[in-house]
Amino acid sequence: MPEILTAFPRIWAEFNDPADAEQVFRCDLTWLTSRWQCIFGAGCRGIYADRPDDGCCTLGAHFADAADEARVAAAAARLRPEQWQFHAEGVRGGWAEPESPETVSPGSAPGRQTRRIDGACIFLNRPGFPAGAGCALHLLARAEGVSVVQTKPDVCWQLPLRRTYRSVRRPDETSYTEVTIGEYGRAGWGPGGHDLDWYCTSNTEAHTAAEPVYLSARAELVELMGAAAYDRLAELCADYAAGRQAAHRHPATRQARSRRTAKK
Repeated sequence: MPEILTAFPRIWAEFNDPADAEQVFRCDLTWLTSRWQCIFGAGCRGIYADRPDDGCCTLGAHFADAADEARVAAAAARLRPEQWQFHAEGVRGGWAEPESPETVSPGSAPGRQTRRIDGACIFLNRPGFPAGAGCALHLLARAEGVSVVQTKPDVCWQLPLRRTYRSVRRPDETSYTEVTIGEYGRAGWGPGGHDLDWYCTSNTEAHTAAEPVYLSARAELVELMGAAAYDRLAELCADYAAGRQAAHRHPATRQARSRRTAKK
């Protein structure tokens, strides 16, 4: 199927963070009510045509910070050889390494990432492995009955959700932090996104889920936003998906209409 370009009309919702008066969430309802799902092993063609079995794991995972790497280290220590194809290699040679020079931003110090072995992330079990192909850390989360938020690198469990921040100054000279929750499309990968041979969020093959993203990715969204903010987002998504446009009218307009109705 042809790729759907991301420059199409979207519905956004903004609301104050219930847990932080200095933050405002800006959320892409079009994306969050879509029926996207990860189709690794069920039609995913991988981001590179010559590595179709890797999904988006070819590049390895770049750690957000030391805490991110430490959480993965704790999870890796719990992996057993029958869960992780490259367990011996990980124990013997380590599973993390400095960021590849070609991915380091000019003027920045190299970060840390998962080690790559045989052309992809060391945690990626290849086809034919008895426990199944796919991320060993994902397999661990399932075995332990926990969310992948607790076992996988930040960049992995967040994808294809994207959280970004910017400071916004109002005309009255006050300011707030805008937190955007949206789709991690090709542009999110930077200039390298143009080199991907296939990408899931833009293709209809991956928009076949039984439930919308805001429900299937509840654990991830709660981690990104907080529980109270997620509850508000879920209300907005449900209203939008149900076509209850009145829920998105200006609050003053809604109140005025309610008063007029009450007087009749």
